Amino acid sequence: MRALCYHGKKDIRCDNVPDPKIEEGRDAIIKVTSCAICGSDLHLFDGFMPGMMKGDIVGHEFMGEVVEVGPENKKLKVGDRVVVPFTICCGECDQCRRGNFSVCERTNRNKDVADKVFGHTTAGLFGYTHLTGGYPGGQAEYVRVPYADFAPVKIPDGLTDEQVLFLGDIFPTGWQAAVQCDIQPTDTVAIWGAGPVGQFAVRSALLLGAKQVICIDHVPERLEMARAGGAITIDFDNESVIERLAELTQGKGPEKCIDAVGMEAHATRSIDSMYDRAKQALMLESDRAHVLREMIYVCRPAGVLSIPGVYGGLIDKVPFGALMNKGLTVRTGQTHVNRWAEDLLRRIQEGQIDPSFVITHTVGLEQGPQMYTTFRDKQDGCIKVVLKP
Repeated sequence: MRALCYHGKKDIRCDNVPDPKIEEGRDAIIKVTSCAICGSDLHLFDGFMPGMMKGDIVGHEFMGEVVEVGPENKKLKVGDRVVVPFTICCGECDQCRRGNFSVCERTNRNKDVADKVFGHTTAGLFGYTHLTGGYPGGQAEYVRVPYADFAPVKIPDGLTDEQVLFLGDIFPTGWQAAVQCDIQPTDTVAIWGAGPVGQFAVRSALLLGAKQVICIDHVPERLEMARAGGAITIDFDNESVIERLAELTQGKGPEKCIDAVGMEAHATRSIDSMYDRAKQALMLESDRAHVLREMIYVCRPAGVLSIPGVYGGLIDKVPFGALMNKGLTVRTGQTHVNRWAEDLLRRIQEGQIDPSFVITHTVGLEQGPQMYTTFRDKQDGCIKVVLKP
């Protein structure tokens, strides 16, 4: 089959690779009908995530048709149409029973390595690093899905791929980011980043009843999309984020802040961002934490910081004194997709939201390597790239 494979920093290629096979009784083989390039994939593309190996198949946003099932899989049958969550979860361990699916205790087949790096393992992830199991990803014609009798979301007739594809990652990620904020009707929610997760966080915060949602970015097309979703926008290249947030909140600061950027913040005019870039170049720091620092500074005392943006390693100069003295609550983590998927599917069916609004490019799998570069360079206002095998 054809698949997008990692060959090093900024080197993704469409290769011929062996077809996947059933390996365990609970497996399924999915023929991919749509997949997507995620912002998290760019962390791999840019060489910031450790644990990638040459030839690894990338991609963790995918859906398709079941073409084969293992003998112990009683949930799925050949012909079922499913969205596959990016987190691989068993449904049986202590964490899964608590609904904490992204920290499943069983699915990371490189558990010993993850235990050493993180203190305790997290779940296996599709198409990511060997710290999370090294599972082949979904930017391919076919995918083997382990524990497929639990996580895949069956899709009813009448919904297009474009409407439901993002149930596997970015829609529940934006939703969880907003839910973690415990939004009240009087709240102002500030969201850093108007990429796909930021866009879904905007709409999720409004669906959950926020009084005011503010979105911060500098790409005009992204800011326009956030405004279309009901947000007030701040272009950090043209105005002070701190001053504008103070103006919009009568000097009190937003009650809830969401970091939908993570480790590759691009506010290059700030002193701390220049500091981060220098340390990163010298391999003294892995992540650029400008957004996290700014959120701590501007958040209203006793507020909440929600962090869906991915961080991969070490950060520096975090104002922890401000965090502690202001009494801020921090909530973060990879998304517990299956905790939210059924409710979000219902909202799509009822017309509350059509997630396809984020799609700006649809191309064949063969064009995937080129689109990684386009996505990275933000050409054409790129928001979300969908690949069709």
